[in-house]
Amino acid sequence: MEINTWSLIVWLHVFAGIIWIGLLYYFNFVQVPAVAAATADSNGPGPAAISKYIAPPALAWFRWGALATWLTGAGALSYVGEFVPNMLFTNGITVIGIGAWLGTIMLFNVWGLIWPNQKKLLGMVEATDAQKATAKKVAFMASRTNTLLSIPMLMCMVGHGHGGLPF
Repeated sequence: MEINTWSLIVWLHVFAGIIWIGLLYYFNFVQVPAVAAATADSNGPGPAAISKYIAPPALAWFRWGALATWLTGAGALSYVGEFVPNMLFTNGITVIGIGAWLGTIMLFNVWGLIWPNQKKLLGMVEATDAQKATAKKVAFMASRTNTLLSIPMLMCMVGHGHGGLPF
């Protein structure tokens, strides 16, 4: 059986995207509220278990999933000769071009804002209490921004494969 290169790239792109966006939703809808609840529970174990044992590997899968998603998306567009035209909008503004830019912004948020600040919060990088407070706000806002951007980004991915968006 011969594997179609295009299909393999797209399959890897979707697989990596599921890992990335799935973890994004986990962090925003499960982990953040769970850490808040664990912090408020004076009789419980506290948030240390989540911060020490769950967050570091989840963040590793999250950031590498983000990079793999972006690289395979760029690879898919390059394979059909559409990376530069879509990223520069030289063939007009397209659904996939908008999705690619949303993914690029989200990738920057992961590697440039979320991860550096999470390292401070998890104690991987030394930080004062004031720096940790700022890091918490920045990571939170970047993560929530990515959650909001993920919806139109996913719609652009689906829309491209189905002839555009209905609006």
